[in-house]
Amino acid sequence: MNIKVRNYYYLIAGILAMLFAITHAWNGQSAVLPTLEVGLISLETRTVFTYVWHIITVENLVFGIVFILMSLQSERSKILIAVWMIVSILIFRLMVILCVTAFHEASALTDTLIDSITIVIYIAIIIMGTRKNQYGGQPPQSSIGQ
Repeated sequence: MNIKVRNYYYLIAGILAMLFAITHAWNGQSAVLPTLEVGLISLETRTVFTYVWHIITVENLVFGIVFILMSLQSERSKILIAVWMIVSILIFRLMVILCVTAFHEASALTDTLIDSITIVIYIAIIIMGTRKNQYGGQPPQSSIGQ
């Protein structure tokens, strides 16, 4: 069985997404979700917050698997729609983070800087993968005029 990486940008994006899933789950379990155990927050609110947190973790994991599989594909046209759907989700995720933060406490926008930069870099890597031509970065050899 010969497995060949055809798009290293997607491989990197897949590995990053897997790391994001791991760090998101770890951060949630160790730092964020335990703070919800405060008695003032209703059980329903804690439940919703917890499952939304885990949805994002699983979403990142699925993105990672999809990008790693796409990095092995040779036919670009079959994967571009999935790439642009994922990029759209990530852009809207960033917009939600920024808008909700600005709405609740605009001064806290600086706290989102690292997450925002990470998402922008991640999106850039994914988009660079769409720009890579199907010949592994090298133009095809032509025998015309030789």
